[in-house]
Amino acid sequence: MPGKNIRDLHGQPLIAYSIAQARKSGLFDLIYVSSDDEDILSVAARFGADEVIRRPDELANDHAPKIPAIRHAMIEAEGRFGRECDIVVDLDATSPLRSVDDIVASVNSLVVSGASNLFSVTPSRKSPYFNMVELGEGGVPHLSKTLGQQVVRRQDSPKCFDINGSVYVWTRKALLENDLLFLENTQVHVMPEERSVDIDTQLDFLIVERLMSLPQAG
Repeated sequence: MPGKNIRDLHGQPLIAYSIAQARKSGLFDLIYVSSDDEDILSVAARFGADEVIRRPDELANDHAPKIPAIRHAMIEAEGRFGRECDIVVDLDATSPLRSVDDIVASVNSLVVSGASNLFSVTPSRKSPYFNMVELGEGGVPHLSKTLGQQVVRRQDSPKCFDINGSVYVWTRKALLENDLLFLENTQVHVMPEERSVDIDTQLDFLIVERLMSLPQAG
């Protein structure tokens, strides 16, 4: 979906929802938006970002990993702000259904647990122990994960979660020293399915649009 981050969603560009949630949380000294797209940066500035950061081309192509781009934004923000960050939070623009409470709870969990980083998840609709399939040699299907004995009911399989792409939290040290998301003391914040739609396709956008029109949304 080209241009999805600034596509109109119920009268506002998509990215405006994440900026507003960050502001409403009261947690942040400054709210930065990082992008290689000048239109996104311009919209972000109009809708409440304190600063915008032009992402380098090498961190903005289709093969660039996410964490180095966030680390670049942190270092750039520290240079402009004149002091080091304690905690860095990434709120993806494509997850407007998160609540402010999700942001606050995620940061509080990191602080209380002493974790290096935390990310949000939602219960998986499919289990790798029961109905997620990989194709092996010759295209032969097999379960993605197995246990000592075969799982015959999904309810008997271990609890599994999907990363929902909504909230990521790091200590400064963890973000500086790691390119991986899963560290020795990583924590998660569990969110319900109805707040966990990450807009990647037109169908995702339509689902979010519909959910936000319901009386209980927001």
